[in-house]
Amino acid sequence: MIAIESKEIWFITGSQHLYGPETLEQVAKNSKEIVEGLDASTEIPVKVVYKDTVKTEDEIVAVMRDANNSEKCIGLVAWMHTFSPAKMWIKGLTLLSKPLCHLHTQFNAEVPWSDIDMDFMNLNQSAHGDREFGFIMSRMRKKRKVIVGHWKTERVQKKLGIWSRVALGWNEMQNLKVARIGDNMRNVAVTEGDKVEAQMKFGVAVNAFDSSDIVTKINEVTDDELNKLLDTYATDYNLTDSLKEGGEKRQSLIDAAKIELGLRKFLEEGGFKAFTDTFENLGELKQLPGLAVQRLMADGYGFGGEGDWKTAALTRVMKVMAYGLEGGTSFMEDYTYHFTPEKSLVMGSHMLEICPSIADAKPSCEVHPLGIGGKEDPVRLVFNSPAGAAINATWVDMGNRFRLIVNEVEAVAPEQELPKLPVARVLWDCKPDLEVAATAWILAGGAHHTVYTQALTTEYMEDFADIAGVELLVIDEDTKLRDFKDTINANEAYYHLFQHKM
Repeated sequence: MIAIESKEIWFITGSQHLYGPETLEQVAKNSKEIVEGLDASTEIPVKVVYKDTVKTEDEIVAVMRDANNSEKCIGLVAWMHTFSPAKMWIKGLTLLSKPLCHLHTQFNAEVPWSDIDMDFMNLNQSAHGDREFGFIMSRMRKKRKVIVGHWKTERVQKKLGIWSRVALGWNEMQNLKVARIGDNMRNVAVTEGDKVEAQMKFGVAVNAFDSSDIVTKINEVTDDELNKLLDTYATDYNLTDSLKEGGEKRQSLIDAAKIELGLRKFLEEGGFKAFTDTFENLGELKQLPGLAVQRLMADGYGFGGEGDWKTAALTRVMKVMAYGLEGGTSFMEDYTYHFTPEKSLVMGSHMLEICPSIADAKPSCEVHPLGIGGKEDPVRLVFNSPAGAAINATWVDMGNRFRLIVNEVEAVAPEQELPKLPVARVLWDCKPDLEVAATAWILAGGAHHTVYTQALTTEYMEDFADIAGVELLVIDEDTKLRDFKDTINANEAYYHLFQHKM
Protein backbone atom coordinates (compact mmCIF):
# COMPACT_ATOMS: atom_id res chain seq x y z
CA MET A 1 0.00 0.00 0.00
CA ILE A 2 2.94 2.32 0.68
CA ALA A 3 5.92 1.38 -1.49
CA ILE A 4 9.14 3.40 -1.19
CA GLU A 5 11.73 0.79 -2.17
CA SER A 6 12.18 2.13 -5.71
CA LYS A 7 12.45 5.81 -4.73
CA GLU A 8 15.75 7.70 -4.80
CA ILE A 9 17.35 10.95 -3.68
CA TRP A 10 20.02 12.16 -6.11
CA PHE A 11 23.18 13.75 -4.70
CA ILE A 12 24.76 16.43 -6.90
CA THR A 13 28.16 18.02 -6.24
CA GLY A 14 29.05 21.38 -7.73
CA SER A 15 32.51 22.47 -8.83
CA GLN A 16 34.21 23.93 -11.91
CA HIS A 17 37.15 23.17 -14.25
CA LEU A 18 39.30 25.93 -12.71
CA TYR A 19 40.93 23.59 -10.20
CA GLY A 20 42.28 21.01 -12.63
CA PRO A 21 41.77 17.24 -13.02
CA GLU A 22 43.56 16.20 -9.82
CA THR A 23 41.35 18.32 -7.58
CA LEU A 24 38.19 17.29 -9.45
CA GLU A 25 39.14 13.65 -9.03
CA GLN A 26 39.38 14.18 -5.27
CA VAL A 27 36.08 16.05 -5.27
CA ALA A 28 34.39 13.06 -6.88
CA LYS A 29 36.05 10.62 -4.49
CA ASN A 30 34.94 12.62 -1.44
CA SER A 31 31.42 13.00 -2.78
CA LYS A 32 31.08 9.27 -3.32
CA GLU A 33 32.16 8.63 0.25
CA ILE A 34 29.56 11.08 1.55
CA VAL A 35 26.84 9.40 -0.52
CA GLU A 36 27.86 5.97 0.73
CA GLY A 37 27.64 7.24 4.30
CA LEU A 38 24.25 8.85 3.82
CA ASP A 39 22.87 5.85 1.96
CA ALA A 40 23.88 3.62 4.87
CA SER A 41 22.13 5.86 7.41
CA THR A 42 19.06 4.38 9.07
CA GLU A 43 17.63 7.90 9.31
CA ILE A 44 17.14 8.20 5.54
CA PRO A 45 14.37 5.86 4.27
CA VAL A 46 15.21 5.95 0.55
CA LYS A 47 18.29 5.22 -1.54
CA VAL A 48 20.80 8.05 -1.92
CA VAL A 49 22.35 7.98 -5.40
CA TYR A 50 25.64 9.64 -6.40
CA LYS A 51 25.64 11.72 -9.56
CA ASP A 52 28.78 12.97 -11.29
CA THR A 53 30.25 16.29 -10.21
CA VAL A 54 28.72 19.04 -12.36
CA LYS A 55 31.18 21.63 -13.66
CA THR A 56 29.39 23.41 -16.50
CA GLU A 57 25.98 24.78 -17.35
CA ASP A 58 25.36 21.96 -19.83
CA GLU A 59 26.16 19.29 -17.22
CA ILE A 60 23.84 20.98 -14.71
CA VAL A 61 21.00 21.21 -17.23
CA ALA A 62 21.45 17.57 -18.21
CA VAL A 63 21.21 16.24 -14.65
CA MET A 64 18.21 18.46 -13.86
CA ARG A 65 16.37 17.16 -16.92
CA ASP A 66 17.24 13.59 -16.01
CA ALA A 67 15.90 14.16 -12.50
CA ASN A 68 12.66 15.65 -13.82
CA ASN A 69 12.14 12.67 -16.13
CA SER A 70 13.03 9.98 -13.61
CA GLU A 71 10.13 8.22 -11.87
CA LYS A 72 12.57 7.00 -9.21
CA CYS A 73 14.01 10.40 -8.32
CA ILE A 74 11.89 12.22 -5.72
CA GLY A 75 14.36 15.02 -4.99
CA LEU A 76 17.90 16.34 -5.22
CA VAL A 77 20.52 17.11 -2.59
CA ALA A 78 23.06 19.68 -3.80
CA TRP A 79 26.46 20.45 -2.25
CA MET A 80 29.24 22.72 -3.46
CA HIS A 81 32.54 21.00 -2.59
CA THR A 82 34.45 23.88 -4.17
CA PHE A 83 33.39 27.25 -5.49
CA SER A 84 30.86 26.76 -8.30
CA PRO A 85 29.97 30.03 -10.11
CA ALA A 86 26.23 30.35 -9.70
CA LYS A 87 25.31 31.92 -13.03
CA MET A 88 25.88 28.53 -14.63
CA TRP A 89 23.17 27.08 -12.33
CA ILE A 90 20.42 29.45 -13.44
CA LYS A 91 19.12 27.49 -16.42
CA GLY A 92 19.20 24.15 -14.62
CA LEU A 93 17.46 25.50 -11.50
CA THR A 94 14.83 27.12 -13.71
CA LEU A 95 14.09 23.75 -15.30
CA LEU A 96 14.11 21.73 -12.07
CA SER A 97 10.65 20.54 -10.96
CA LYS A 98 11.72 18.18 -8.16
CA PRO A 99 12.25 19.17 -4.49
CA LEU A 100 15.72 20.49 -3.66
CA CYS A 101 17.73 20.24 -0.46
CA HIS A 102 20.87 22.35 -0.07
CA LEU A 103 23.32 20.50 2.18
CA HIS A 104 25.84 22.98 3.55
CA THR A 105 28.56 20.67 4.77
CA GLN A 106 32.19 19.79 4.06
CA PHE A 107 33.99 16.50 3.64
CA ASN A 108 36.25 16.91 6.69
CA ALA A 109 34.81 17.75 10.08
CA GLU A 110 37.75 19.62 11.62
CA VAL A 111 40.54 21.89 10.43
CA PRO A 112 43.76 19.80 10.08
CA TRP A 113 45.81 22.33 12.02
CA SER A 114 49.30 20.97 11.38
CA ASP A 115 48.77 20.00 7.70
CA ILE A 116 46.49 22.64 6.26
CA ASP A 117 47.90 24.36 3.15
CA MET A 118 46.60 26.07 0.01
CA ASP A 119 45.96 22.75 -1.73
CA PHE A 120 43.60 21.87 1.11
CA MET A 121 41.97 25.31 0.95
CA ASN A 122 41.44 25.06 -2.82
CA LEU A 123 39.80 21.66 -2.42
CA ASN A 124 37.57 22.36 0.60
CA GLN A 125 35.71 25.55 -0.26
CA SER A 126 32.12 24.72 0.64
CA ALA A 127 32.10 27.40 3.34
CA HIS A 128 31.90 30.01 0.60
CA GLY A 129 30.95 27.85 -2.41
CA ASP A 130 27.61 27.05 -0.80
CA ARG A 131 27.00 30.73 -0.12
CA GLU A 132 27.36 31.52 -3.81
CA PHE A 133 24.91 28.69 -4.55
CA GLY A 134 22.57 29.93 -1.84
CA PHE A 135 22.54 33.43 -3.28
CA ILE A 136 21.38 32.41 -6.72
CA MET A 137 18.54 30.31 -5.29
CA SER A 138 17.43 33.24 -3.13
CA ARG A 139 17.76 35.58 -6.11
CA MET A 140 15.58 33.19 -8.13
CA ARG A 141 13.09 32.83 -5.20
CA LYS A 142 13.78 29.09 -5.26
CA LYS A 143 12.19 27.26 -2.34
CA ARG A 144 14.51 24.66 -0.81
CA LYS A 145 15.54 23.01 2.42
CA VAL A 146 18.86 24.21 3.87
CA ILE A 147 20.70 21.85 6.23
CA VAL A 148 23.94 22.98 7.88
CA GLY A 149 26.40 20.70 9.65
CA HIS A 150 28.79 17.83 9.13
CA TRP A 151 27.29 15.03 7.05
CA LYS A 152 28.31 12.29 9.50
CA THR A 153 26.37 13.70 12.45
CA GLU A 154 23.07 12.19 13.53
CA ARG A 155 21.43 15.62 13.57
CA VAL A 156 22.19 16.26 9.90
CA GLN A 157 21.15 12.78 8.86
CA LYS A 158 17.88 13.12 10.78
CA LYS A 159 17.11 16.38 9.02
CA LEU A 160 17.91 14.78 5.66
CA GLY A 161 15.63 11.92 6.64
CA ILE A 162 12.78 14.31 7.45
CA TRP A 163 13.21 16.13 4.15
CA SER A 164 13.38 12.89 2.17
CA ARG A 165 10.16 11.68 3.82
CA VAL A 166 8.48 14.95 2.88
CA ALA A 167 9.76 14.52 -0.68
CA LEU A 168 8.09 11.10 -0.66
CA GLY A 169 4.87 12.77 0.46
CA TRP A 170 5.11 15.38 -2.28
CA ASN A 171 5.77 12.68 -4.86
CA GLU A 172 2.68 10.86 -3.60
CA MET A 173 0.50 13.97 -3.77
CA GLN A 174 1.50 14.66 -7.37
CA ASN A 175 0.25 11.22 -8.36
CA LEU A 176 -2.66 10.88 -5.91
CA LYS A 177 -6.20 9.95 -6.97
CA VAL A 178 -9.02 10.67 -4.50
CA ALA A 179 -12.46 9.09 -4.84
CA ARG A 180 -15.20 11.34 -3.50
CA ILE A 181 -18.03 8.91 -2.83
CA GLY A 182 -21.29 10.80 -2.46
CA ASP A 183 -19.88 14.33 -2.88
CA ASN A 184 -20.00 16.91 -0.07
CA MET A 185 -22.13 17.14 3.05
CA ARG A 186 -24.78 19.64 2.05
CA ASN A 187 -24.28 23.32 2.96
CA VAL A 188 -20.86 22.75 4.56
CA ALA A 189 -18.25 25.29 3.45
CA VAL A 190 -14.82 24.22 4.65
CA THR A 191 -14.90 20.75 3.07
CA GLU A 192 -15.47 22.31 -0.36
CA GLY A 193 -12.63 23.80 -2.39
CA ASP A 194 -11.22 24.29 -5.85
CA LYS A 195 -10.41 20.77 -7.07
CA VAL A 196 -9.14 22.03 -10.42
CA GLU A 197 -6.70 24.42 -8.76
CA ALA A 198 -5.57 21.64 -6.42
CA GLN A 199 -4.80 19.39 -9.37
CA MET A 200 -2.97 22.16 -11.20
CA LYS A 201 -0.89 23.12 -8.17
CA PHE A 202 -0.40 19.82 -6.33
CA GLY A 203 -1.22 17.10 -8.86
CA VAL A 204 -3.93 15.50 -6.74
CA ALA A 205 -6.94 14.40 -8.82
CA VAL A 206 -10.35 14.40 -7.10
CA ASN A 207 -13.40 12.90 -8.81
CA ALA A 208 -16.88 12.01 -7.58
CA PHE A 209 -18.53 8.59 -7.57
CA ASP A 210 -21.87 7.27 -6.38
CA SER A 211 -22.44 4.76 -3.60
CA SER A 212 -23.85 2.44 -6.27
CA ASP A 213 -20.28 2.02 -7.56
CA ILE A 214 -19.42 0.46 -4.20
CA VAL A 215 -22.59 -1.64 -4.10
CA THR A 216 -21.65 -3.17 -7.45
CA LYS A 217 -18.37 -4.39 -5.93
CA ILE A 218 -20.12 -5.58 -2.76
CA ASN A 219 -22.33 -7.82 -4.88
CA GLU A 220 -19.19 -9.48 -6.27
CA VAL A 221 -17.93 -10.55 -2.81
CA THR A 222 -17.54 -14.32 -2.46
CA ASP A 223 -18.33 -16.39 0.62
CA ASP A 224 -14.67 -17.38 0.89
CA GLU A 225 -13.54 -13.74 0.93
CA LEU A 226 -16.21 -12.90 3.48
CA ASN A 227 -15.37 -15.77 5.86
CA LYS A 228 -11.65 -14.98 5.76
CA LEU A 229 -12.27 -11.38 6.68
CA LEU A 230 -14.64 -12.33 9.50
CA ASP A 231 -11.91 -14.59 10.89
CA THR A 232 -9.49 -11.64 10.71
CA TYR A 233 -11.89 -9.49 12.69
CA ALA A 234 -12.16 -12.16 15.38
CA THR A 235 -8.36 -12.38 15.64
CA ASP A 236 -7.41 -8.70 15.46
CA TYR A 237 -10.14 -7.21 17.66
CA ASN A 238 -12.14 -7.89 20.78
CA LEU A 239 -15.59 -8.63 19.35
CA THR A 240 -18.51 -7.84 21.60
CA ASP A 241 -20.79 -10.82 22.26
CA SER A 242 -23.47 -9.47 19.94
CA LEU A 243 -21.04 -9.54 16.98
CA LYS A 244 -19.68 -13.01 17.60
CA GLU A 245 -20.97 -15.97 15.63
CA GLY A 246 -24.53 -16.59 16.77
CA GLY A 247 -24.81 -13.10 18.31
CA GLU A 248 -27.89 -10.96 17.77
CA LYS A 249 -25.94 -8.36 15.76
CA ARG A 250 -23.80 -10.80 13.78
CA GLN A 251 -25.44 -9.69 10.51
CA SER A 252 -24.19 -6.14 11.14
CA LEU A 253 -20.62 -7.45 11.18
CA ILE A 254 -21.26 -9.47 8.02
CA ASP A 255 -22.61 -6.35 6.30
CA ALA A 256 -19.61 -4.31 7.50
CA ALA A 257 -17.25 -6.95 6.12
CA LYS A 258 -18.99 -6.88 2.73
CA ILE A 259 -18.70 -3.10 2.66
CA GLU A 260 -14.98 -3.33 3.39
CA LEU A 261 -14.38 -5.93 0.69
CA GLY A 262 -16.41 -4.00 -1.88
CA LEU A 263 -14.88 -0.64 -1.01
CA ARG A 264 -11.36 -2.05 -1.00
CA LYS A 265 -11.89 -3.64 -4.41
CA PHE A 266 -13.27 -0.40 -5.81
CA LEU A 267 -10.27 1.58 -4.56
CA GLU A 268 -7.71 -0.96 -5.75
CA GLU A 269 -9.20 -1.28 -9.24
CA GLY A 270 -9.42 2.49 -9.62
CA GLY A 271 -5.93 3.20 -8.30
CA PHE A 272 -7.32 5.41 -5.53
CA LYS A 273 -5.18 5.94 -2.43
CA ALA A 274 -7.64 8.23 -0.65
CA PHE A 275 -11.41 8.57 -0.47
CA THR A 276 -14.35 10.26 1.20
CA ASP A 277 -17.94 9.36 1.93
CA THR A 278 -20.96 11.08 3.47
CA PHE A 279 -23.84 9.84 5.58
CA GLU A 280 -26.20 11.92 3.39
CA ASN A 281 -25.64 9.79 0.30
CA LEU A 282 -25.42 6.12 1.24
CA GLY A 283 -27.80 4.73 -1.37
CA GLU A 284 -28.18 0.98 -0.93
CA LEU A 285 -25.33 0.70 1.60
CA LYS A 286 -26.84 -0.84 4.72
CA GLN A 287 -24.69 1.19 7.11
CA LEU A 288 -22.26 4.08 7.05
CA PRO A 289 -18.79 2.56 6.55
CA GLY A 290 -17.03 2.65 9.91
CA LEU A 291 -14.96 -0.47 10.43
CA ALA A 292 -14.10 -0.54 6.72
CA VAL A 293 -12.79 3.02 6.76
CA GLN A 294 -10.79 2.44 9.93
CA ARG A 295 -9.11 -0.65 8.52
CA LEU A 296 -8.38 0.97 5.17
CA MET A 297 -6.75 3.91 6.93
CA ALA A 298 -4.66 1.48 8.99
CA ASP A 299 -3.42 0.05 5.67
CA GLY A 300 -2.34 3.51 4.51
CA TYR A 301 -5.36 4.95 2.71
CA GLY A 302 -6.29 8.58 3.23
CA PHE A 303 -9.81 9.43 4.35
CA GLY A 304 -11.99 12.48 4.93
CA GLY A 305 -15.53 12.44 6.29
CA GLU A 306 -18.51 14.18 4.70
CA GLY A 307 -16.78 14.62 1.35
CA ASP A 308 -13.68 16.32 2.78
CA TRP A 309 -11.28 15.56 -0.07
CA LYS A 310 -8.55 17.90 1.19
CA THR A 311 -8.25 16.06 4.52
CA ALA A 312 -8.42 12.71 2.71
CA ALA A 313 -5.48 13.73 0.51
CA LEU A 314 -3.51 15.16 3.43
CA THR A 315 -4.09 12.00 5.49
CA ARG A 316 -2.63 9.86 2.71
CA VAL A 317 0.35 12.17 2.17
CA MET A 318 1.17 12.27 5.89
CA LYS A 319 0.86 8.49 6.14
CA VAL A 320 3.41 8.17 3.34
CA MET A 321 5.73 10.60 5.14
CA ALA A 322 5.36 8.61 8.37
CA TYR A 323 5.92 5.17 6.84
CA GLY A 324 8.06 3.06 9.17
CA LEU A 325 8.08 5.61 12.00
CA GLU A 326 6.76 5.11 15.52
CA GLY A 327 3.30 6.54 16.15
CA GLY A 328 0.08 6.55 14.18
CA THR A 329 -1.66 8.97 11.83
CA SER A 330 -5.42 9.42 11.52
CA PHE A 331 -8.28 11.48 10.20
CA MET A 332 -9.51 13.49 13.18
CA GLU A 333 -12.00 16.09 14.35
CA ASP A 334 -12.07 18.46 17.31
CA TYR A 335 -15.26 17.13 18.86
CA THR A 336 -15.79 18.53 22.36
CA TYR A 337 -13.95 20.50 25.06
CA HIS A 338 -13.05 19.87 28.68
CA PHE A 339 -12.96 23.31 30.33
CA THR A 340 -11.60 23.42 33.89
CA PRO A 341 -9.86 26.15 35.91
CA GLU A 342 -6.69 24.05 35.95
CA LYS A 343 -6.41 22.98 32.31
CA SER A 344 -8.62 23.04 29.23
CA LEU A 345 -8.43 20.03 26.92
CA VAL A 346 -9.83 18.85 23.58
CA MET A 347 -11.45 15.49 22.95
CA GLY A 348 -10.83 14.49 19.37
CA SER A 349 -13.01 11.88 17.74
CA HIS A 350 -15.47 11.33 14.91
CA MET A 351 -18.69 9.44 14.33
CA LEU A 352 -16.81 6.27 13.39
CA GLU A 353 -13.70 6.84 11.36
CA ILE A 354 -10.58 7.06 13.54
CA CYS A 355 -7.57 5.02 12.41
CA PRO A 356 -6.51 2.19 14.77
CA SER A 357 -2.86 3.09 14.08
CA ILE A 358 -3.29 5.49 17.02
CA ALA A 359 -4.86 2.91 19.37
CA ASP A 360 -3.18 2.31 22.72
CA ALA A 361 -4.34 -1.32 22.91
CA LYS A 362 -6.26 -3.98 21.00
CA PRO A 363 -9.44 -2.23 19.82
CA SER A 364 -12.91 -3.36 20.73
CA CYS A 365 -15.21 -4.07 17.78
CA GLU A 366 -18.72 -2.87 18.59
CA VAL A 367 -22.03 -1.92 17.02
CA HIS A 368 -24.12 1.05 18.18
CA PRO A 369 -26.81 3.37 16.81
CA LEU A 370 -25.49 6.37 14.89
CA GLY A 371 -28.47 8.70 15.07
CA ILE A 372 -27.96 10.24 11.62
CA GLY A 373 -28.00 8.89 8.08
CA GLY A 374 -31.16 6.81 8.44
CA LYS A 375 -29.36 3.48 8.05
CA GLU A 376 -28.72 0.40 10.18
CA ASP A 377 -26.45 0.59 13.19
CA PRO A 378 -22.82 0.68 11.99
CA VAL A 379 -19.89 -1.39 13.26
CA ARG A 380 -16.82 0.44 14.49
CA LEU A 381 -13.57 0.02 16.44
CA VAL A 382 -13.50 1.68 19.85
CA PHE A 383 -10.26 2.59 21.64
CA ASN A 384 -8.26 5.27 23.44
CA SER A 385 -5.05 6.78 22.09
CA PRO A 386 -1.66 6.84 23.89
CA ALA A 387 -0.26 9.95 25.55
CA GLY A 388 2.58 11.84 23.93
CA ALA A 389 3.56 14.68 21.62
CA ALA A 390 1.51 15.10 18.44
CA ILE A 391 0.38 17.61 15.85
CA ASN A 392 -2.94 18.42 14.23
CA ALA A 393 -2.80 19.66 10.65
CA THR A 394 -5.48 20.97 8.33
CA TRP A 395 -5.50 22.11 4.70
CA VAL A 396 -8.01 24.78 3.68
CA ASP A 397 -8.87 26.73 0.53
CA MET A 398 -8.73 30.49 1.19
CA GLY A 399 -9.98 31.42 -2.28
CA ASN A 400 -6.76 32.94 -3.62
CA ARG A 401 -4.51 30.26 -2.13
CA PHE A 402 -4.41 27.08 -0.08
CA ARG A 403 -3.32 27.30 3.55
CA LEU A 404 -1.79 24.66 5.81
CA ILE A 405 -2.35 25.11 9.55
CA VAL A 406 -0.54 23.12 12.24
CA ASN A 407 -1.14 23.03 15.99
CA GLU A 408 1.33 21.28 18.26
CA VAL A 409 -0.45 19.31 21.00
CA GLU A 410 0.26 16.87 23.80
CA ALA A 411 -2.02 13.84 24.05
CA VAL A 412 -2.96 12.90 27.61
CA ALA A 413 -4.72 9.98 29.24
CA PRO A 414 -8.48 10.41 29.85
CA GLU A 415 -9.13 11.53 33.41
CA GLN A 416 -11.90 8.93 33.80
CA GLU A 417 -13.33 5.93 31.98
CA LEU A 418 -15.68 6.56 29.05
CA PRO A 419 -18.00 3.53 29.23
CA LYS A 420 -20.83 5.07 27.20
CA LEU A 421 -18.81 6.73 24.41
CA PRO A 422 -18.98 4.24 21.51
CA VAL A 423 -16.23 5.74 19.33
CA ALA A 424 -12.44 5.93 19.18
CA ARG A 425 -11.04 9.04 20.83
CA VAL A 426 -7.97 10.95 21.92
CA LEU A 427 -7.65 13.69 24.55
CA TRP A 428 -5.06 16.41 24.01
CA ASP A 429 -3.66 19.59 25.49
CA CYS A 430 -3.15 22.30 22.84
CA LYS A 431 -0.03 24.44 22.79
CA PRO A 432 0.31 27.06 24.13
CA ASP A 433 -3.13 26.42 25.66
CA LEU A 434 -6.61 25.74 24.37
CA GLU A 435 -7.79 29.35 24.61
CA VAL A 436 -4.94 30.76 22.52
CA ALA A 437 -4.73 27.77 20.15
CA ALA A 438 -8.45 27.71 19.37
CA THR A 439 -8.53 31.47 18.88
CA ALA A 440 -5.60 31.33 16.47
CA TRP A 441 -7.06 28.32 14.65
CA ILE A 442 -10.39 30.09 14.15
CA LEU A 443 -8.68 33.33 13.03
CA ALA A 444 -6.72 31.28 10.49
CA GLY A 445 -9.89 29.66 9.13
CA GLY A 446 -8.83 26.21 10.28
CA ALA A 447 -11.23 23.34 9.54
CA HIS A 448 -12.95 21.14 12.10
CA HIS A 449 -11.40 18.15 10.31
CA THR A 450 -7.68 17.54 10.77
CA VAL A 451 -4.96 14.95 10.40
CA TYR A 452 -3.67 13.90 13.82
CA THR A 453 -0.26 12.27 14.05
CA GLN A 454 2.22 11.23 16.69
CA ALA A 455 4.71 10.13 14.02
CA LEU A 456 5.44 13.53 12.45
CA THR A 457 6.47 16.92 13.80
CA THR A 458 6.04 20.51 12.66
CA GLU A 459 9.35 20.33 10.78
CA TYR A 460 7.84 17.83 8.33
CA MET A 461 4.93 20.16 7.62
CA GLU A 462 7.21 23.16 7.24
CA ASP A 463 9.29 21.29 4.67
CA PHE A 464 6.11 20.19 2.90
CA ALA A 465 4.79 23.76 2.75
CA ASP A 466 8.07 24.92 1.20
CA ILE A 467 8.06 22.17 -1.43
CA ALA A 468 4.38 22.67 -2.25
CA GLY A 469 4.59 26.46 -2.22
CA VAL A 470 1.70 26.68 0.20
CA GLU A 471 1.13 29.08 3.09
CA LEU A 472 1.91 27.66 6.53
CA LEU A 473 0.63 28.91 9.89
CA VAL A 474 2.00 27.22 13.02
CA ILE A 475 0.39 27.38 16.46
CA ASP A 476 2.90 26.27 19.09
CA GLU A 477 4.27 27.03 22.54
CA ASP A 478 5.51 30.45 21.40
CA THR A 479 2.29 31.64 19.73
CA LYS A 480 1.12 35.12 20.73
CA LEU A 481 -2.23 36.16 19.31
CA ARG A 482 -1.18 39.72 18.41
CA ASP A 483 1.81 38.40 16.46
CA PHE A 484 -0.29 35.65 14.90
CA LYS A 485 -2.82 38.19 13.59
CA ASP A 486 0.03 40.30 12.23
CA THR A 487 1.36 37.24 10.40
CA ILE A 488 -2.04 36.54 8.84
CA ASN A 489 -2.31 40.16 7.68
CA ALA A 490 1.24 40.18 6.30
CA ASN A 491 0.58 36.90 4.47
CA GLU A 492 -2.50 38.40 2.82
CA ALA A 493 -0.33 41.10 1.26
CA TYR A 494 2.49 38.70 0.38
CA TYR A 495 0.28 36.14 -1.37
CA HIS A 496 -1.71 38.83 -3.14
CA LEU A 497 1.52 40.20 -4.64
CA PHE A 498 2.87 36.71 -5.31
CA GLN A 499 -0.27 35.57 -7.12
CA HIS A 500 -0.36 38.82 -9.09
CA LYS A 501 3.25 38.26 -10.18
CA MET A 502 2.43 34.69 -11.21
